[in-house]
Amino acid sequence: MTQSVVVQVGQCGNQIGCCFWDLALREHAAVNKKGIYDEAISSFFRNVDTRVVGDGGNISKGKICSLKARAVLIDMEEGVVNEILQGPLRDVFDSKQLITDISGSGNNWAVGHKVFGSLYQEKILEKLRKSAEHCDCLQCFFIIHSMGGGTGSGLGTFLLKVLEDEFPEVYRFVTSIYPSGEDDVITSPYNSILAMKELNEHADCVLPIDNQSLFDIISKIDLMVNSGKLGAAIKPNSLVTSSTGVFKKRQEKPFDAMNNIVANLLLNLTSSARFEGSLNMDLNEISMNLVPFPQLHYLVSSLTPLYTLADVNIPPRRLDQMFSDAFSKDHQLIRADPRHCLYLACALMVRGNVQISDLRRNIERLKPSLQFVSWNQEGWKTSLCSVPPVGHSHSLLALANNTCVKPTFIELRERFIKLYKKKAHLHHYLQIEGMEESCFTEAVSSLSALIQEYNQLDATKSMPVEDLPRLNVAM
Repeated sequence: MTQSVVVQVGQCGNQIGCCFWDLALREHAAVNKKGIYDEAISSFFRNVDTRVVGDGGNISKGKICSLKARAVLIDMEEGVVNEILQGPLRDVFDSKQLITDISGSGNNWAVGHKVFGSLYQEKILEKLRKSAEHCDCLQCFFIIHSMGGGTGSGLGTFLLKVLEDEFPEVYRFVTSIYPSGEDDVITSPYNSILAMKELNEHADCVLPIDNQSLFDIISKIDLMVNSGKLGAAIKPNSLVTSSTGVFKKRQEKPFDAMNNIVANLLLNLTSSARFEGSLNMDLNEISMNLVPFPQLHYLVSSLTPLYTLADVNIPPRRLDQMFSDAFSKDHQLIRADPRHCLYLACALMVRGNVQISDLRRNIERLKPSLQFVSWNQEGWKTSLCSVPPVGHSHSLLALANNTCVKPTFIELRERFIKLYKKKAHLHHYLQIEGMEESCFTEAVSSLSALIQEYNQLDATKSMPVEDLPRLNVAM
C-alpha cells in the first residue's frame, strides 16, 4: 500500500485541507468499526504512541492509538492554522509539521514566491523530508491552494519546484482554486497568471476549480432541499453534517459548504487508493492515462449525484442519470461544458454498489454524444471502489482532460491584460527583489502558448476519425 502527503498552503488551502481531514476521519470511522490501524488508514494517517518521545512512537499495526495526518500546513498568517489547532482536529496534526508567519503575503504573488519562498525554503524542505521519512512507499503529494491570493499562489507554486527537485519520482497533484470575475482581490489576475506559469512547468496534474462554480452547486443543492418535492430529513451520518449533527446554515459561513465540495472531490479521488474495489485505480494511473502531453495536465472534475454532498435524505435517482449528470455543465467544478468540446481522455471513478457492467453500459451509451480526439477514441479509464460515501449507496467522480478548460484561461488572460495595460498595481510587485517586468510577460506568454495548444486540438474537432488498419502478427 502506498502513502500520500497533503500540503495545504494559505488560508484557502488550509480551510479545505481541514475539511478534507475531518471527512476522511469520519469515512474511515464508518468503515473501520474495530479501530484497527490498517492499510486503508495508513495511506493518509500515521499511528502514533504519544507516550513515546520522537519518531520511536510510530506503530505500524494493531489498535489505533493516536492518528496523525500525513500533512504539512503552511500559511504566512497565523489565523487559520491557529483556528485549526484550537478546533476539534487539533490532535490530528503534528505540531512539528506547521510553518506560519505573522505578516502575510498581502495578496502579492511576489511576496509569497520570492520573499517567503527563499526565507522558508529550508524549513519547508525539512518538513517535507520528515513527512516522506514516515512513509513506506510515498506515491503522491497533494497540494491544495488558491490562485488569487499571495501565499497560496506564490508560496504554493514555489513549493512545487521544491518538490520537483527534491522528490522527482513522486507525483504532484495540485488542487487550485481559481478566483471568480467578481473576486475582491484586485491583484488576483496578476497572482493567477504568475502562478499558472509555475503550474504549467512543475505540476503533474492540476484540478482547476473556480469559486463561482462551487457557489452555483451550493445554490443548486439548496434549491433541491427547499423545493419541497424532495425529502429534507437530515441525514444523521452524512459526511456533510457538522460534528454536532446540526444542519449547517449557509449564511453563517458560506465558504464552509464550498470547501466541502473540494474536500469531497479529494475523498473520491483517493478512495481507490484507500479502499478495496473490483477495479482499483492507482493515483499514478490518472496521470499516465489522462495526460498525453506534458503541459496539457489540467483535468476538469465533476461530482454526481449532487445529493451526496447535502445533508438530506433525497431518493436515489437512477444510476444512469448519475453518469449523464457527470457530463453536464451544471455538475462541473469549473464553468465549462465538456459535451461541446473535445476530450483527450476521461476517467470515471465510481464508488459503492455499482457493477462493472453498469459502468461499461453507460460508457457505450454516452460515447456517441461525446467527441474524443481521433487518435484516442477509447480514451476511458475507470475504477470501482466498493466503499461508498458515508450514508449513500454510490457516487461518481469524473475527471476529463478536455478543451473546455480553455475559456477559463482566456478569461483569466483578459483580466490580466486589462490591469497590465495600465500598469496598475505593478509597482507593488516590482519593488520585490528578483521581480522584473519580464516575469509578467513570460507568464502571459506561457499561458498564451497553453491556450494555443488547446486551439490546435479544437481545430481537429471536425476531422473524420480514421479507421486505422490493425497490426497483423505473422505466425
